[in-house]
Amino acid sequence: MTTYWCARAWLPGGVANGVRIDVEAGRLKALTPGRPRAGAVLNGLVLPGFVNEHSHAFHRALRGRTQQDRGTFWTWREQMYALAGRLDPESYYRLARGVFAELTLAGYTSVAEFHYLHHAPGGRPYADPNAMGYALAEAATDAGIRLTVLDTCYLTGGFGRGLDERQKRFADADAEAWAERVARFKPAGEVRVGAAVHSVRAVPAEQLPVITGRPLHVHLSEQRGENEECLAYYGRTPARVLADAGVFGPGTVAVHGTHLTEADIATLDGTRVCFCPTTERDLGDGIGPARALADAGVALCLGSDSHAVVDPFEEVRALEMGERLAAETRGRFTPAELLAAAGGAGLVAGAPADLVVVDLETVRTAGIEPEGVLFAASAADVTDVLIGGRRVVRDREHQLIERPEMVLAKEIEALWRS
Repeated sequence: MTTYWCARAWLPGGVANGVRIDVEAGRLKALTPGRPRAGAVLNGLVLPGFVNEHSHAFHRALRGRTQQDRGTFWTWREQMYALAGRLDPESYYRLARGVFAELTLAGYTSVAEFHYLHHAPGGRPYADPNAMGYALAEAATDAGIRLTVLDTCYLTGGFGRGLDERQKRFADADAEAWAERVARFKPAGEVRVGAAVHSVRAVPAEQLPVITGRPLHVHLSEQRGENEECLAYYGRTPARVLADAGVFGPGTVAVHGTHLTEADIATLDGTRVCFCPTTERDLGDGIGPARALADAGVALCLGSDSHAVVDPFEEVRALEMGERLAAETRGRFTPAELLAAAGGAGLVAGAPADLVVVDLETVRTAGIEPEGVLFAASAADVTDVLIGGRRVVRDREHQLIERPEMVLAKEIEALWRS
């Protein structure tokens, strides 16, 4: 057993002082506030590890490269397709390794990767049809982060439309072929495998019942245009199409949900909704109905999606601030609700020993009340990260990957030169 002492730690009842944390076999065995300083010291405020519920690792190579012209979501997508066409298993591993290291430096201890980059350009399978998935798994293991690979079914290029040449590498012949491929994907270690429906645009309604598994994620109502096309094609909203096919329920996460109606919200049936505020504002998607969802009993979670920004504090703040702008009212969520959306309502015995230490003496955090850290701190204030009790970040330096910024710079520059 390893014992830590921290001046402050966020427990389910709020921030407590002088907390002793006992870790055994990678899990939190006991948390005891009001204890004298003893054991290894974690300076700052200790939070539960942040959970990134929605990631597209390869989109990180688009950061700072899509802002030159005004453009739209759809012109952004053209650049995404161009980038996707340049990746292979080796380059994907190298890029993802840097991306996952960046996530841990920011305080993320686990990530759900919405993985649809399956085959070689033109749709030709690799010798191992899951080579790209294995590249992600190896990269996460090397970076020390918990990973769930959400293998994504992608079959069509839109409502009633075939795939274009660039989309063929995302696709399997049909949902049965997707399921057969995923059944052979067995990454080593603690990497989990889940499933995903890319969207109602990319998976016809009759194929949806084949896509099963938990966790199960799906892009939902990100763009108004998606809703309009779906209504024209099916006579139903995307949420209704998914509900009728049995996609929703406990264990399912609907990603974005930006343009849900009241009737849509009523169909969710235990499904969580993942907001990705920094990407949604980068793409001009809109502000989703977060408070309305929460009031309807829908649990919220957060992801960084395209990695336009990697900062869990910014995602949390944007959830609240977007609500304030839309409602013209402050205090839409409590700090406890925001922390729960970020990954956990506080440190609890029995949970994995995933700990994030935040410096309360930087220019951003000096003088704040500890409970205000979600409104004041940034990823730059994270000093240490433990995942399963293992120190992955120490004193703002990644312990498993040397200079992740150089890894990212080298791989991204090589991709755009190819």
